[in-house]
Amino acid sequence: MKLRLTYLVLWVMCPLLGWAQINTDRVMMIGRNALYFEDYVLSIQYFNQVIGAKPYLADPYFFRGVAKINLDDFPGAESDCTEAIERNPFVVNAYQVRGLARIQQNKFDDAVKDYEKALELDPENITLWHNLALCRIRQDDYEGAKRDLDRLITIAPKYTKAYLMRGEVDLKQKDTLMAEKDFNRALEIDRYDPDIWSSRAMLHLMREKYKDAETDLDRAIHLSVRNPGLFINRALSRYHQNNLRGAMSDYDLALDMDPNNFIGHYNRGLLRAQVGDDNRAIEDFNFVVEMEPDNMMAIFNRALLLDQTGDLRGAIKDYTTVLEEYPNFLAGYQYRSAARKKLGDRRGAEADELVVLKAQLDVQNGVKKQQADNKEKTRKKSDKNMNNYRKIVVSDNDGMEEKYKNDYRGRVQDRNVTITPQPMFVLTYYEKRNEVRRQIYYYKYIDELNARHTYPENLLITNDEAALTEEQAKKHFASIDEQTSAIMAEPDNVHKRFARAIDFYLVQDLDNALVDLTEAIKEQPNFFLSYFNRAVVRYKQMEYQRVMQDYDKKTKEEAVRAMNVSDHELVKRDLDKVIELAPDFVFAYYNRGNVLAALKDYRAAIVDYDRALELDPNLAEAYYNRGLTHIFLGNNRQGVQDLSKAGELGLYSAYNIIKRFTERIE
Repeated sequence: MKLRLTYLVLWVMCPLLGWAQINTDRVMMIGRNALYFEDYVLSIQYFNQVIGAKPYLADPYFFRGVAKINLDDFPGAESDCTEAIERNPFVVNAYQVRGLARIQQNKFDDAVKDYEKALELDPENITLWHNLALCRIRQDDYEGAKRDLDRLITIAPKYTKAYLMRGEVDLKQKDTLMAEKDFNRALEIDRYDPDIWSSRAMLHLMREKYKDAETDLDRAIHLSVRNPGLFINRALSRYHQNNLRGAMSDYDLALDMDPNNFIGHYNRGLLRAQVGDDNRAIEDFNFVVEMEPDNMMAIFNRALLLDQTGDLRGAIKDYTTVLEEYPNFLAGYQYRSAARKKLGDRRGAEADELVVLKAQLDVQNGVKKQQADNKEKTRKKSDKNMNNYRKIVVSDNDGMEEKYKNDYRGRVQDRNVTITPQPMFVLTYYEKRNEVRRQIYYYKYIDELNARHTYPENLLITNDEAALTEEQAKKHFASIDEQTSAIMAEPDNVHKRFARAIDFYLVQDLDNALVDLTEAIKEQPNFFLSYFNRAVVRYKQMEYQRVMQDYDKKTKEEAVRAMNVSDHELVKRDLDKVIELAPDFVFAYYNRGNVLAALKDYRAAIVDYDRALELDPNLAEAYYNRGLTHIFLGNNRQGVQDLSKAGELGLYSAYNIIKRFTERIE
């Protein structure tokens, strides 16, 4: 199957050439294109071809390593980056990615060496200093981490994550005064970063300043309303203030967002038990036990609740499970004895009482020491002391590494983008599965094409495309071959040409997709779907070229071309034609609005978003992008209103932006 796949790719791209003669630059470009658009499996297939043809090149190994690290193949990523470095020891990013791969394998010493080598080549690279500091933290080398962070702050004095990381290191060293100084400095730079408020809140919790912690967590939640961890932490601060109702509410909200959150279920179960809501407390502990069948504290808490609600046999079963694991847990014998008495099992009850009596005598006689009374109201999740079964659970770590990591996920070449518009709509076959399904995008003509089975699969209108699986990639390479034969048999059939264009698009061969769409337009100038997809392909080509120019630090000439207004005009011209041919096709107005916004013609973009919303008042993406456009024009109030509507319709990322700009409304 692998040989067949290789043959198809080469046949499409260069039908008259042998393996050694393939256009490796072109294959490499398509592979990087696939990587950028998160088709990691597909990109690896392209890089494999380049490596097969020119194994002495460094780039295909490096980029294959990037793809592998995004697929959690850390040994493979490390190996590929090593191959790249052997061929070109001056590729800074290869050391960076290999360092990340080594961190994931707990090879911290080797990772440090990678970052130190990379910094010799690029001594002011913020990401490298960031990751080096994280690596030292993972090694518990706090002094080394602080030295690195001090250097990072010297290089980039407004890089807030450096202050946050240094503050977290301060906390690990119990230096709360320096930690507070760092967190406050970060807030001076950026008051709209929820992580800063959250970090300072954790400092307040350590100092037992629970009201201050709650206040900071309020601000963090205001800025990041869909983060369950913030609600979990605020529940803890409220619990310490004896605000059980407020804590319960926070656990409810956290579990709505993250139904599998262990701490949320365990702690809510404890609180429900405290307020007498026994049956629902049992439900929480049932969930915990299902998640962690060996969690003895959860089983014991469930036993107490079953006992309380009259399920004595169930309670005894749970007590017994705990005692088999912890035979010296006296409270377990005491409660089981009482339950056995209620059931009339006098012999079993007496046996349990005897164990308790013997233990008490041992304490009196100095054979065993009485357990110290721990007055702490919380315990770490890893704490296995059964006597702490009633204590609220807190996380074992602060998740610092997770909070500040740079893991090359997503669009690996696209960094430092915090607020971006919703993407263009396209006609394709696949979209991502979304648990919160916002809307089914529909257009009558496309539905008719699907009903007639015009294309190999049903066309979808989506702006949330899914990357191909390996099997899907193979299928569409084969489909290119099949459609080519069909086109030769029926050269005037626009649908065959359009179908192959989609195949090319799906395997990220945008150039060939563009050729097919242009030919389809020549064959049938009134087929508006060809114009629509050609506009998207052209736009993606521009996006890719721009980012690749930034990533590779190429010539100014390339940068100028990437942002060439005439290129945008070509996209706009295609969308103008779609609107002329299908004036009710809402997605053309939306896409054209995106193009105009990219050209900074914000007022014209708003006109298009307005028209899109006239045609479809529930198009969340149009509200979202119109909201951003208003904000770009300084109309924060109108922008926030639109973003609120987008959030209402299911685009929850809108809320973060709302919180950032609400305070700026005059």
